[in-house]
Amino acid sequence: MSSAFTMCSKAASAKRAIGSVSQREAGTGNHVSAERYDRELADIFAVQDEITERVAATIEPELYAAEHFRSQRKPPENLDAWECVVRALSYVGQGTLVGQAEAEALCRRAIAIAPNYGQAHSLLAYVLTLRYMSTPELRAVLGEAAEEARTALGLDERDPWAHLAQGVALHRMRRPAEAERAYRRALDLNPSFALAYATLGHVLAVRGANEEAVESAERALRLSPSDRRVGAHAAHVIAFARFSARQYSDCVASAREAIERYPGLLPARYVLITAAAMSGDVASAAEALADLLRLQPDFSLAWLAEVMPWTGEIADRLLEGWRKAGVPKE
Repeated sequence: MSSAFTMCSKAASAKRAIGSVSQREAGTGNHVSAERYDRELADIFAVQDEITERVAATIEPELYAAEHFRSQRKPPENLDAWECVVRALSYVGQGTLVGQAEAEALCRRAIAIAPNYGQAHSLLAYVLTLRYMSTPELRAVLGEAAEEARTALGLDERDPWAHLAQGVALHRMRRPAEAERAYRRALDLNPSFALAYATLGHVLAVRGANEEAVESAERALRLSPSDRRVGAHAAHVIAFARFSARQYSDCVASAREAIERYPGLLPARYVLITAAAMSGDVASAAEALADLLRLQPDFSLAWLAEVMPWTGEIADRLLEGWRKAGVPKE
């Protein structure tokens, strides 16, 4: 890493030296404008920015992981609020229902120890939003998540996790424009926040900004290539953006790839079913539906109408595909 920063430092010195001086190519005497050098050096500075961004995105998770291993040496009853949050973050990264339950319990314990610990409130808010597919009391859970996010923002308005959690809650409440503002505020505060880039992609695809949605998901993957939750969000965004763009065959391919990598990623299965049906491949849609019903027996049009966050024209197309695929009404 030091050599990269040395290279960039030398580049900066070279750029200052060039100024507006014109150079001559060796052996020919042809003039080469400083503009060309500026352009080449601009590429170097872009690399410097990318290196800095990736280092920043890597350091925080690594620090939390180290603290998690340290805290594992202590019995649960001796954990302080900070250690509870560290453990909770590690469980969130697993991307499993069991991990979510452990994270929620740890966040609640952290708040009991330190009621004014803002990050415990913001992480609890985020974890609660993950329960939207596994609880019959959806509105109550989202209400609590939104309240926890507001509490976290009241304690620390500059906490990116609080804005992320607020954005997810707003998205689940079918308020995508407000959700997008919350995600962008999280990224203003932490430009290397991979999970915020991944979640931002959802609302971008909802409003039809599909190329930007894919770019946001791909940036999340570059920043945090080994985080399963980031990877799952990003994979779903890419498939969903293909559906939004009416690229149904590409959507099917992306959804299958996401399911292969993340078998527990149910939203990718939802999109696969409707995209296959909309592409005219009703047989594949029916097969995917049968697979999903084995994992989620309550999957139905009534359940989708209650739980799914999509609105407007894209929601109509999603429902059209699910009907064509034969999704049960109740």
